[in-house]
Amino acid sequence: MHLNRRTTCRLLAGLGALLACLSTPAAAAGQKVVFGTNWRAQAEHGGFYQALATGLYAERGLDVEIREGGPQVNYRQLIAAGRLDFYMGGDLFGQFEFLRQGVPVVTVAAIFQKEPQALLAHPDVGIDGLEDLAGRTLLISAIGQLTYWPWLKSTYGLDDGQVRPYTFNSAPFIADPNTVQQGYITAEPFAIREAGGFDPVVLLLADAGYGSYSTLIQTRQELVDEQPEVVQAFVDASILGWMDYLYGDPAPGNALILEANPEMTPAQIAYSIDAMKAYGIVDSGDALELGVGAMTDARWASFFSNAVDWGLVEPDLPWQAGYALDFVNRGVGNELRP
Repeated sequence: MHLNRRTTCRLLAGLGALLACLSTPAAAAGQKVVFGTNWRAQAEHGGFYQALATGLYAERGLDVEIREGGPQVNYRQLIAAGRLDFYMGGDLFGQFEFLRQGVPVVTVAAIFQKEPQALLAHPDVGIDGLEDLAGRTLLISAIGQLTYWPWLKSTYGLDDGQVRPYTFNSAPFIADPNTVQQGYITAEPFAIREAGGFDPVVLLLADAGYGSYSTLIQTRQELVDEQPEVVQAFVDASILGWMDYLYGDPAPGNALILEANPEMTPAQIAYSIDAMKAYGIVDSGDALELGVGAMTDARWASFFSNAVDWGLVEPDLPWQAGYALDFVNRGVGNELRP
C-alpha cells in the first residue's frame, strides 16, 4: 500500500496524539469539573460546548458543567476562591493580574492563537491599515485603553486625544464615517452589517503584531499539582472539541449555545465560525504544528517584555509562574485538520 505525504503526516500526528494521551493517567470516572466562561454562550466558546455535547469530556472521565459568564458574573473571583476548576480567561493581562495579586491561578492552554480584537472603519474613507489612523476619532473601551491602546499608540504614533469612550453600542460609529471603533472580528462586523447595511474595514490587531494569546484555559495551581490527569483530560478534550467544532459538524455545540443563550442567533454563530477560520484565530501559527492550545516560552517572554515597555506591568512580575506548558504542544487533534 502506498501512502501519500498528507496521509502519512496525518497518521503520524494521530499516533503522536495517541501516545501523548496514553502517557497521561486518565481522570477518575465521573470527576466533577466546573468550567466558567467569561461571557454569554457564543460561537467563540464553541469548542468547549462541542466537547460537552459530543461526549469528549465524558470519554475522559470528566463530568463537566459549563457556566456561562455575563455582565453580572465575576468568575475570576470564583476561580481565585476555589469555586471553579477551570476558567476561560480573556488575554495575557488577566494572567498578569492574577500574578500581581498573588492569586495561584495558572494558564495551561491558549485556545486562541490570535486575540480577535480589531479596529473597524468605514469603507472608502481612506483607512486601509492601522497606519492610516492618525487624526481619526477612535472609539475604545476603558479596558481597551488599558491593554492594546498603549501598543497602538507607541507603534503608530497615535495620541490620547483621539480616543473617545466605546460603550459597546455601534450606533455612533455607523452614523459618523470619520470614526473608528473597536470590535471583535467575530461579532461587531456582523452587527454593523445588520444595523448599518455595510461591511466595515476590519483591521485585526494580531495581524499587525499585537501578540497576546486569548481564550485561555486557566486553573488553580493546586489542581495542576495534585490532579494533573484532570487538567490533561480537560485540555485534551477541549482541544478536540475545538477541532471538531471548526472542521466537523458544529451542530451539537451550537444547540447547547442556543439553549444557554436565547439571545444568540444561528446567523451570528455561522458568521463567527467563518471569521475564526478565515482569520486563523484558533488554528494558526504554532498551533499548526504543536496543536490547538499551543503556547511557547518565547511568545510569553516577548509579550511580557512589550507590556513592560508599554508601562502596563512591573518588570519584576514573576511572569514565568503564570503558565505551564506541560499540557499542550502535543499535537492533539492535528489529524482532524483538513
